[in-house]
Amino acid sequence: MSPASTAAASAGPSARRQASGPAFALTAGVIGLCLAASAVPSPLYRLYAVRWHLPTSTVTLIYATYCLGVLASLLVFGRVSDTWGRRPVVMTGLSGLLVAMGLFGFASGAAWLFAARAVQGLATGIAISASGAALLELRQGRDPATASLANVVASALGVGAGGLLGAVLLQFAPAPLVTPFVVLAVLVAVLLLGMTTVPETVSRVSRSGLRIATPGVPRQIRAPFVVAGLAITCAWSIIGIYLGLAGTLAPALLHTASPLAAGLAILALGGASAVPPLVARALPPAVQIVWGTLALIGGIASMAWSLSADSAVLFVAASVVIGIGVGFAMFGALRTVGAAAPPDGRARVMAAFYIVAYAAISLPAVAAGFVAQRLGAEATFQIFGAGIVAVSVGTLLPALARHRAQHRAQHRA
Repeated sequence: MSPASTAAASAGPSARRQASGPAFALTAGVIGLCLAASAVPSPLYRLYAVRWHLPTSTVTLIYATYCLGVLASLLVFGRVSDTWGRRPVVMTGLSGLLVAMGLFGFASGAAWLFAARAVQGLATGIAISASGAALLELRQGRDPATASLANVVASALGVGAGGLLGAVLLQFAPAPLVTPFVVLAVLVAVLLLGMTTVPETVSRVSRSGLRIATPGVPRQIRAPFVVAGLAITCAWSIIGIYLGLAGTLAPALLHTASPLAAGLAILALGGASAVPPLVARALPPAVQIVWGTLALIGGIASMAWSLSADSAVLFVAASVVIGIGVGFAMFGALRTVGAAAPPDGRARVMAAFYIVAYAAISLPAVAAGFVAQRLGAEATFQIFGAGIVAVSVGTLLPALARHRAQHRAQHRA
């Protein structure tokens, strides 16, 4: 039985009937909203720091709390939706996200932010792992690449829209530390309601109640998982560094004190990330990873040059090139994992994939936050950017080798 037919057989009948349309869009929307909610606080941190006299190290640790929450959630609950069902797990994650928005809205000090980010991280980890697996199942029978495309586009637009939303509301809305989270809470509530109409994709026969098992990668798919893991490491590590430093770099280069500078910079990167999956979906996944890493190398080098030359135009152009690289690399990585993951352990594999992704987006960003206190944002970006370029170069070789092996196998067949 082919992977596509196996996936279709493992899904419930209603899921097979509604493999597209509102159910698919709502599931992708969960991923987009989770990523948007994670980016909204980025433009607000400077105001938090000023109002509550928070040192940079505290702000960095608040960010780290979110990432650790996601990682802990994926480690502990990564496989729950394989046995409990996708829909109830996604709805549990969204309910937790609603609680986090409430904590943000009522925040009156650093302790509230730590609590809000911890709950947000746990909720995000629960929701995105189950949603990613559900997307694969909702489309696997007809068009496997569409699930990965929706995942990447939703993630990219979520990050870009979240950063811009936070900046716009900070600039223009009343109660700028409350309004963004009221808006997000309304959106979460709408999605939560919508998820009640989404069909379950895990059949009753394969469910066995609530079992907690750690994420894992079956031995037979470790080779493609390593290639995908390297690609997502390159893509998400630069997102983490960018989100952490854009609030300082963008206003300085654009010569403005407005928070919109950072928001627009994040939108440029996030918006560009959504383009490659839409225009280059016919390329093999390994080729997409190759193009992604090449674009990341060129974009990061251009951004380092823009910082040295104090060029706003080059900074924006480099942001777009980096975004294109992120889109290619993430799409290729998700397609690689999606095609390789066995139907009966899909959430477990997706959880392992997101653990790699969130380790990549968090650990370098947290380290960069502490380094920036001593060396400044420009030097910090150049140091960590050079590290990401080195990993990107190292990713090219296994991606090319995988493409050649697949090409030879196709010719033999």
